[in-house]
Amino acid sequence: MPAVHAAAVRLPAVSGSSGRLVLCGPRPRAREAERTWPGRVFADPERAYDTAMREFVRRSAPRTPGRAGRRPRQGAAAQGTRRERRERRRELAARRAQVLQRRRREDAAWQAACRERRAWLRPATWTPGYDAAFRGAEDRWRALGAQRQAALARRQQEDAAWRAARERLRAPPAPPAARPPWVAILVLTDNCTRQCLGLPLFVAGPKVTAEAVVAALRALLPAALQFLISDRGTHFTAQPFAAFAEEEGFVHVLIARHRPESNGIAERFVRTLKAWLAEHAWDGAEGLAPLLGQFAAEYNDRPHQGLAIPGLSPNEFAARFWLL
Repeated sequence: MPAVHAAAVRLPAVSGSSGRLVLCGPRPRAREAERTWPGRVFADPERAYDTAMREFVRRSAPRTPGRAGRRPRQGAAAQGTRRERRERRRELAARRAQVLQRRRREDAAWQAACRERRAWLRPATWTPGYDAAFRGAEDRWRALGAQRQAALARRQQEDAAWRAARERLRAPPAPPAARPPWVAILVLTDNCTRQCLGLPLFVAGPKVTAEAVVAALRALLPAALQFLISDRGTHFTAQPFAAFAEEEGFVHVLIARHRPESNGIAERFVRTLKAWLAEHAWDGAEGLAPLLGQFAAEYNDRPHQGLAIPGLSPNEFAARFWLL
């Protein structure tokens, strides 16, 4: 979430299902016959929820241990920039070689014209028609001289453009533009009651650590928690989070890779939150935190269409779901 936002401005989409936080756009959907994902284990109505959830965890585990959430090598962007600069230097050198080769041909033709004129100026024999022929040769030489002056002027412009391009390639690359500050919001919802359990805010933006996430969850998670579903962000796949799950005794369920719909309830909550925040403005985390508290209170007290008892809010359903 950007740390500064103006009202009615569209908020960017951020995905963590691939193992790291990235800005993303719409992804083409496959045909229904080709779609397959671990979440299909829940399609069987006769399968118990606990059994289905554990089977989902088994199917969505990474095939190659130790590679889940792996970050790209550091410096990959810088290496690509250096490679592109080398390619531009080669192209510039190749174009310069072609220009110099063309100039050598032009110089050779001009020198031949100069030798021919000197021969006309010192004739071996004089004939009655020599004056007329000499004047015709002189006119051709003057035309060639005008072309030569135009070529020399063009060379100056080419040389100036070549030196400017060479200086641009020799100059150090410009530093990357400063990115706008970001903050991160941890969304906690209950799949049964649809209650928003909390919206802790992290000023570290995309660099949230697993320790910070664990500290926030310790204060917000209910004591009777059995399953916790999350994306594959590095803060959820780190060792401190695994130790936290083992300590609290719940099963940590990672959604299928590149399948954010595996956590559809939370994704729909994020969509509602972003639509609500898009109509508000804030400046920094201090201005965003009160808005999150206001949204959580409104969300939990308004009717929710996804509940088993129509017309109830998440708070009302949490107090009455024992009637089912």
